[in-house]
Amino acid sequence: MQYKGYTARITFDEEAMTFHGRVIGIRDVVTFQSDSAAGLMQEFRDSVDDYLEFCAETGIAPDKPFSGRFLVRVEPGLHRRVSQAAAARGETLNQYVVGALAGRLAAEDQGVVPVETSDTAPSPSE
Repeated sequence: MQYKGYTARITFDEEAMTFHGRVIGIRDVVTFQSDSAAGLMQEFRDSVDDYLEFCAETGIAPDKPFSGRFLVRVEPGLHRRVSQAAAARGETLNQYVVGALAGRLAAEDQGVVPVETSDTAPSPSE
């Protein structure tokens, strides 16, 4: 579920017959619940709106979900290979890495198990 850039993770409590949700990707805790799937989306929206209103009233900047930027450390040889592969395709390093990440996620969504890379594969001596 998504609303105003926020994403929720939903669980179902069979014993209580209640859906529980929590906004993910932020440090603050924003939760909601409903006893029907139909009411769940409204409760989610209300909770996000209440959170944003509370932040505005208290003068606190609301936590934003993921900026879209992260630092990745790789060994120099892999960095070189990826940079060369990007250049060969006429892409920036960023474009190439984004494409590679999107491709891996698409494969996983289809149930394809990725082949281990040199970063994760055991060395021949192991």
